[in-house]
Amino acid sequence: MTDRIRREKPQRDDSERRLRQAGRLARILRVLELIQGRGRYSVKDIAAELECSERTVFRDLAVLQMAGVPYYHDREAQCLRVRPGFRFPTLNLAEEELIGQATADMITSAPGLDITRGSKPTSRKLLATSAEEAASLLQVVERVTAVLDLKLADHGKHREMIQTVQWALIRSAKLVGTYKSPYEEKPRRIRLHPYRLCLMKQAWYLIGREEGRDHPRTYRMARWTTLRQIDEPAIVPDDFDLKTYFGNAWCVHRGAPAYDVELRFSLSAATIVRETTWHPTQAAHPHEDGGVTLTFRVDGLDEIVHWVLGWTGRVAVVQPEELRQRVVAELRKALALNDGESGSNAPGLGVTKTAAKPSGRATSSGRSSPSEAETTSGDPPQP
Repeated sequence: MTDRIRREKPQRDDSERRLRQAGRLARILRVLELIQGRGRYSVKDIAAELECSERTVFRDLAVLQMAGVPYYHDREAQCLRVRPGFRFPTLNLAEEELIGQATADMITSAPGLDITRGSKPTSRKLLATSAEEAASLLQVVERVTAVLDLKLADHGKHREMIQTVQWALIRSAKLVGTYKSPYEEKPRRIRLHPYRLCLMKQAWYLIGREEGRDHPRTYRMARWTTLRQIDEPAIVPDDFDLKTYFGNAWCVHRGAPAYDVELRFSLSAATIVRETTWHPTQAAHPHEDGGVTLTFRVDGLDEIVHWVLGWTGRVAVVQPEELRQRVVAELRKALALNDGESGSNAPGLGVTKTAAKPSGRATSSGRSSPSEAETTSGDPPQP
């Protein structure tokens, strides 16, 4: 392990050097943006805006001058200006590329995906440096395109944590934080080797290996109450592959064993079922009556059972028998909650005095409650 850390040390120093260079470049571009804009910025004003020294501003201005930016001091306005008509060489982007950039603006601005500044700053720079036709196309696409109602988990309170994870992954550094799972009585303090950050179905997830454990686990980002990077190198296997890790999980929990699932959908559901990719292993088999049968190879049933219930009245479980029984058991529970009762008076919706501890044994519904091993993982069967 010591040898591994020694081997990774130069890479970590090199990545930090590149990050510092990127930070300086971003600051220089910001200086250019300020003196090109309509505001009035002196060297002192720029230093205050960027929270740096005036000496640093003078060094950045020297870089701009070497790059051919014709800035000057406007004595009348007492500020720095760039001579009118100056433009950097523009990118020769095709219309399809411009539309792609504008579409990226919409996607990265959608609730749940707006975890960083997104691509908007890039588009603003393109608008400032592109020809009139290209700038107009960007603005039109932005006006007529929208991304709404993705039903993603609200990560508005966790943007900083997600960015902390991104930087830790870039720098190959460990994370320390407090994780609150609904399947555990108390929040846990976790020291983690982060492997990957991914958006899956309806939420952002962190995949990482907790110190003291042999295998990585999946953690839902919205459940971290605190998270910070520490100055210790993370150890990530070179051969780690995210697709291999998730296997044939329906969503984020890879259960066991693997099941061959066959579902028969009625005519009323067939069109939307066929036109959507639900799982990478799916295959569709149409019927003469307009219905369709979908088949999947799924690792575990805990997640797919809830998806099947969403098609109640329009789907029949052909196989496996265990899935059919679990769907029937959940439907019986739903009938008991809604048949002749309403609101909070329905049986089963009262306040429980004590929470049942997970035992790993099958419940009366036929569904296995999470085992102790599952409840101590990042995410039990239902994330």
